[in-house]
Amino acid sequence: MKIAVLGAAGGIGQPLSLLLKMHLPAGSELALYDPAPMTRGVAVDLSHIPTAVRVKGYTGRDPDAALEGADIVLIPAGIARKPGMERSDLFKFNAGIVMDLVQHCARCCPAALIALITNPVNSMVPVAAEVLKLAGVYDARRLFGLTTLDVVRSESFCASDERPEALPVQGVIPVVGGHSGNTIIPLFSHLGGELGDDAAIAERIRRVQQAGTDVVDAKAGAGSATLAMAYAALRFCLSLLRARQGELGIIECAYVEGGHAAAPFFSQRVRLGVDGVAEVLSYAPIHPVEQAAIDAMLPGLNEEIRQGIDFVRQLMPIWHQVSR
Repeated sequence: MKIAVLGAAGGIGQPLSLLLKMHLPAGSELALYDPAPMTRGVAVDLSHIPTAVRVKGYTGRDPDAALEGADIVLIPAGIARKPGMERSDLFKFNAGIVMDLVQHCARCCPAALIALITNPVNSMVPVAAEVLKLAGVYDARRLFGLTTLDVVRSESFCASDERPEALPVQGVIPVVGGHSGNTIIPLFSHLGGELGDDAAIAERIRRVQQAGTDVVDAKAGAGSATLAMAYAALRFCLSLLRARQGELGIIECAYVEGGHAAAPFFSQRVRLGVDGVAEVLSYAPIHPVEQAAIDAMLPGLNEEIRQGIDFVRQLMPIWHQVSR
């Protein structure tokens, strides 16, 4: 398998590349792309780690060489969130970057599984979908918004609060909705047992929703969530790899198209297969507090989705003229 990381020299890209070098199956190929000149140095640095994963770095104006033959593409490229900045504020900076990179994916590896990490994910996945549609290669099964960070945070918070001796079993707490602010809805009701009163459940949800801002504030302007994000991306990538190699029964949460009547894109539990999403799974039944949180956030989620779609539809003709 060949895995390409676009934005490999950045705050998420470097630790993600390190984790991939350490954990990908023997014989895998890791292609690292970033416009930053240091990218080749990152690749050389990683190549000194004695694992049977080949690493090569690519830089320059486009990622075509890195993308040729890629099975999985991970995209953490873009600017990070700063104190006082909402994920939605990132849109005007990152939408053009994602639009450009996904055009290269459409041309060089149209059958690859693409996992977007770049924020705001709620809008970036619709941007990518529109670009792939215009290129004539869109397959909803193959495009993911990576929301695993919200899942691992939910697992970690639950463990620290109630089960300090062991983390909950991976995948027990699905997170649905989106990947920004109040669109993040962890379903702690899936744990079973006593959840507390409505206020306690609402506070659990709020803690996960606020977690990214807590990291940004704690880093005092020096960055956003990079290390936990890199771990989450590794976890999701390994699940994609296992499914692509034919392993059955692999379930992850991801922000994908389809499966929800009230929003064209929605983070939900999916069963993975060789071609990406094999089945979107129901997350019912859930607690009334969780359902109310989903109902309340849907208008905002749909607005973020529409922003991404409109961006591409308005700019694509201009983009084609400039690219010529």
